[in-house]
Amino acid sequence: MKALKLLALVLVVMFVIAAPAMAQAPSAGDHSTSLSGSTKFGLGIGAGLTIIGAGLGFGRIGASALESMARQPEVAGDVRGAMIVIAALLEGATFFALLICLLPLFIG
Repeated sequence: MKALKLLALVLVVMFVIAAPAMAQAPSAGDHSTSLSGSTKFGLGIGAGLTIIGAGLGFGRIGASALESMARQPEVAGDVRGAMIVIAALLEGATFFALLICLLPLFIG
């Protein structure tokens, strides 16, 4: 519980400090919409972390489902259905996160 409170405090402080820095207006002569190299690198890192997280999630879902089916074969149909629903939700969240990571490449 103490760690959760500390994490919440860190996130609040981070958002409060980051908001004024991101609200800065562009300078008068800066009308370029191209992305810098570091921005593209950050987008690639974000997309890579998204895919790695999804792979770990799918692996954990599959392993847990197979283990529970092996322990109780009579509930295999119910477990399979729940596994498919959870995997579909994970896939949707992964596609959304990947889209958010790669969206600046196609807008700018």
